[in-house]
Amino acid sequence: MGCMACFRGQFTIAVFILLAAGSFSFTATAQTNAPATFPFVLPWDDASPGVTDLSSWLHKPAGSKGFVTARDGHFYVGKERIRFFGVNMSMAAGMPEKADAEKIAARMAKFGINVVRFHHMDTGTWPNGLRARGSKSTGELSPEALDRLDYFIVQLKARGIYANINLLVGRPFNAADGLPAEIEQLDWKERHIPGFFNTRHLALQQEFARALLTHTNTYNGRTYADEPAVAFVEINNEQGLIHAWLSGEVDRLPEVFQAELRQQWNTWLRAKHPDVSRLRDAWSEGAEPLQAELLANPMFTNQTTGWVLERHADAAAEITTSDDLPDALRTTSIARKSAQIIIKHPGQAQWHVQLLQSGLGLTQGQAYTVSFWAKADVARAISVNVIQAHEPWQVLGLAVDAALDPQWREFRFVFNASDTAPNARLGFSNLGVAGAKVWFADMSFRAGGVIGLRMDESFAGNGLPVFERKSLGERTATAQRDWMRFLLETENRYWQAMNRFLKEELKVRAPIAGTIVGCSTPNLMAKLDWVDTHAYWQHPHFSGRPWDQENWIVENKTMVNERGGTVPGLALKRVNGKPHACTEYNHPAPNTYSSEGMLLLAAYAALQDWDAIYAYTYSHTRNDGWDMRKITGFFDIDQHPTKMTTLPAAAALFLRGDVQPAKQCVTVALTTEQETDLLRTARAWSLVDAGNVGVSREAALIHRVAIAADGAKLPREAVLPNRSATTGDRFVSDTGELVWDVREQNRSVVTINSTRSKAVIGFGGGKRFELGEFTIEPAEGMQNGWSAITLTALDENVKSPKRWLLTATGYAENTGMRWKNAEKSSVGRAWGQAPSRVEGVEAKLTVSGGKGVDCWVLDEQGQRREKLTNESGGISIGPRWQTLWYELEMR
Repeated sequence: MGCMACFRGQFTIAVFILLAAGSFSFTATAQTNAPATFPFVLPWDDASPGVTDLSSWLHKPAGSKGFVTARDGHFYVGKERIRFFGVNMSMAAGMPEKADAEKIAARMAKFGINVVRFHHMDTGTWPNGLRARGSKSTGELSPEALDRLDYFIVQLKARGIYANINLLVGRPFNAADGLPAEIEQLDWKERHIPGFFNTRHLALQQEFARALLTHTNTYNGRTYADEPAVAFVEINNEQGLIHAWLSGEVDRLPEVFQAELRQQWNTWLRAKHPDVSRLRDAWSEGAEPLQAELLANPMFTNQTTGWVLERHADAAAEITTSDDLPDALRTTSIARKSAQIIIKHPGQAQWHVQLLQSGLGLTQGQAYTVSFWAKADVARAISVNVIQAHEPWQVLGLAVDAALDPQWREFRFVFNASDTAPNARLGFSNLGVAGAKVWFADMSFRAGGVIGLRMDESFAGNGLPVFERKSLGERTATAQRDWMRFLLETENRYWQAMNRFLKEELKVRAPIAGTIVGCSTPNLMAKLDWVDTHAYWQHPHFSGRPWDQENWIVENKTMVNERGGTVPGLALKRVNGKPHACTEYNHPAPNTYSSEGMLLLAAYAALQDWDAIYAYTYSHTRNDGWDMRKITGFFDIDQHPTKMTTLPAAAALFLRGDVQPAKQCVTVALTTEQETDLLRTARAWSLVDAGNVGVSREAALIHRVAIAADGAKLPREAVLPNRSATTGDRFVSDTGELVWDVREQNRSVVTINSTRSKAVIGFGGGKRFELGEFTIEPAEGMQNGWSAITLTALDENVKSPKRWLLTATGYAENTGMRWKNAEKSSVGRAWGQAPSRVEGVEAKLTVSGGKGVDCWVLDEQGQRREKLTNESGGISIGPRWQTLWYELEMR
């Protein structure tokens, strides 16, 4: 695979594609004043046969070869290995009207989709979800919704598309379910936490699973538990007890649930430490008093020397010292001041005003205590963190919130440093809104502050408290490990209870997963049938109210400029010997580079030899119908022109295995004991993976990566981590088929060069890429040379494919989309109108060997619209042809 920069000139006509090295070529006439973008809509109900139709790749009906099974680290139907390329259907989108269901299923098959994940079905009541409208409890199913779901699954099955059923995603448990009324004090996601230790909550989940999975589909007479087209069942989406504790959500549970967890914690401790004296002895090891102050000018006696008030973008704030102090500090003989910060303008993001002190030296594993007094003129939450004072700004063990109000309050946080850092910084951000005032006093940052058991703590009356997230660091390492073991064992008991119930009582035949690694640990999830992960590139960020449809940002960045972006984080969570899936993935709109998303995921998922990948989401509830003809929001892909156009190429990359699995697998052992220790400094959503035990992120761009879970031996062919092999700025897979090249800052490129799939993704403008018999030279285009150009062989002649699908995608937006800023990171509610509009990408392509080639422009249904004229000199694609895809046929 070769790439050499050759020129940066603008082409006078869109993109040249030279399809013959000699006399065979096609030339388009130049068109002056061609529009920068043009309308392009892929019909919502199109299932017409043609060059873009992959439906023949799917075996029909789904399940005709038997139930999907998990063995030897992969999925099988019968003796045949099977991969899954899927989409989610969220909320009532999974229950479309019957006439629409037939068309949607047929269109999905055309794009190579062979599995649908039924997600968020339990969140709303009919017509927005599966639950019964008008029911006081949350477990009753709507007969009409079930009827539509049944019909849709039968339509999918007939076209070779399997189902993945999610059991608990958004169900808002309430008191009418027989739970304590305090459950309703929690938000919908927090209401799932008690299920890990509350028997009534667990029974409610099992009752729902029974009602859904043993329901008989009236259209084929089978239950979902005994339906071979139901390929997967997932227990609990994006939730885990350890994850919830690390995020601080367990600390916020009402007392009725805290008391139950506290009782179980005390029972667990008594079993391990028969009396409190033995517990005190065990926990005392490693106790450490506070050591010397590390902060400069902690009491502001020397004005604000040593402190920096950092402001970004258009944020405006000032800092002064004040005599306003807490009463507790006025009685001392030490002269103190407070720091008063006035926020005149908060900036565009919460962190745009920060109070900082850098130059702090941290030692990995050492306990540190941060304490301070603070207040604000109006109640607000600020964030307190300790991070690297330089790129990549890694969190070093402390990232918590502190709730301020007009009263002076003392805060104390103890944490264990997650890494050694000679230049760390203590930071206070999210300081307020315009006109806000915040005061700080008596700052402190010291090593130590660790205790075991307090003198007044005992087993009497289940008196030992559950450990709060914010104060875990106050306890010795031995005490912390006990707490983590308790959480691990409690969470594992839940997963195993659900797994046994599904398999033994309901007789579910489909492979079962718990939740994603990142919300649970690799070792816990390895005890189930398959391992799941999720990732998003530039997920929407809400600086104010969550999911405020007016106030949000999706950073308009391409992933190719990052060293693997989301890929390493997914790969480092794979468990050796278990099928690996990514059931949610997206580069959310309105990101104008988002056609790269599924292409990059599919290529590296094939390199990693994973077993299932899904886009999130095909659609959410569609009360306005399916024929939208525009980008409808952050996640829905069904009407997104460039995401759908690139889907066949992504499907081919993954389903056919056009990119070969990496030759070597970097494998590391991760025991439960290691997990237990690592969780002491872990963070919610990431927890523990292979990166914590020596595997570099970049290894996933070169080799396969896997974890050998507790009790498993390292495979004989396993390669141990070697960081020196993953340095530099150009990462070539050990198969030679993939290259992630970040050598040119902010103009990176990923190339794919396999026998049946080829691609140039990223800033290829003005460069030349030699990919086997094809040479591709993209032009600059609308985004500084960025585009995603793919070539996909359409026949099975491995040695010399003759028919190819060419896609060329770039910028996309809706008609009348109103951007809020030059960075194009938000449109608020102004998403615009139909039709969606796209860039006509320009490139130049040459075929070696003197082969003759016919080329056709394809319309929005993938049908031949126009044959390009055979002339000498070349062929152009771009705005002139008003399309994103073409058909090539070698002669």
